Amino acid sequence: MRVGFVGLGRMGAHMARNIAGAADALTIWNRSGDKAVALANELGCAVVQTPRALSDSVDVVMTMLADDPASEAVHGGAEGLFAGSARMFIEMGTMSPDHINWLAANAPKNARLIDAPVSGATQAAREAQLLIMAGCTSDEAGPVMPLFDAMGKQTLCLGQRGRGAVMKLAVNSLIHGINQTLAEAMTLAEAAGIDSQAAFDVIEASAACAPMLKYRRPIYLDEAAHPVTFTIALARKDMEVTAALAQALGTAMPQGQATLEKLIQAETAGYAARDMASMLAFMRKETL
Repeated sequence: MRVGFVGLGRMGAHMARNIAGAADALTIWNRSGDKAVALANELGCAVVQTPRALSDSVDVVMTMLADDPASEAVHGGAEGLFAGSARMFIEMGTMSPDHINWLAANAPKNARLIDAPVSGATQAAREAQLLIMAGCTSDEAGPVMPLFDAMGKQTLCLGQRGRGAVMKLAVNSLIHGINQTLAEAMTLAEAAGIDSQAAFDVIEASAACAPMLKYRRPIYLDEAAHPVTFTIALARKDMEVTAALAQALGTAMPQGQATLEKLIQAETAGYAARDMASMLAFMRKETL
């Protein structure tokens, strides 16, 4: 199977590396061409100059893009992915369900589109331990399951296009809520004179500990010493899309709205490019 991979950011580069071992041939493209050339040299794979050229050279196109506008720009237009000859497109970024519908409406005739966003940080991407939420049936996923298996520990098929996108937003809203609550709990403990590491020891040993707190512990305790894995700006984007979806579906999301408000405040205060763990540093500065 000839595979094309588009979007070589913090997550995508690791995913492409894992795909390289499962594909008969891999072709890559990235908006920042130097990243694509460097990875192509590392993997010994092909690199092309335009999304259309990639689509013309592969059977399956996989994209890992930042948001709806980025995905629309790469798929649409005279040099976009949809202008090429590929007939299987898999969007793995965190997108709105409306955008998945746009992709489906604008895809080439007889093309198959699957939304298959992933859950897991850069470490999970590197170690092929991602959770993949696929908006399709098991039968529809069958032809590309070797690719999913190369990147993830589990693929859950949700039966219908767009449901992968919805579940990714639901999962991320929970993650960002935990991130905010952790920052508040740590700030409370520190204000009472409890050492940060000791406070985290207790939280990690408690019933409240989620897996993300364990693997993100080093970043929470020493943000400056670690590379950024997921920015405040991306977290704010996720929660804005989630809030809009909740409004469209008529569901209440008071906790999500509170999380979004704090992310907006942090971004306004200059935290946009910092890791989402920096909400702890932001909350330390918040006073009643």
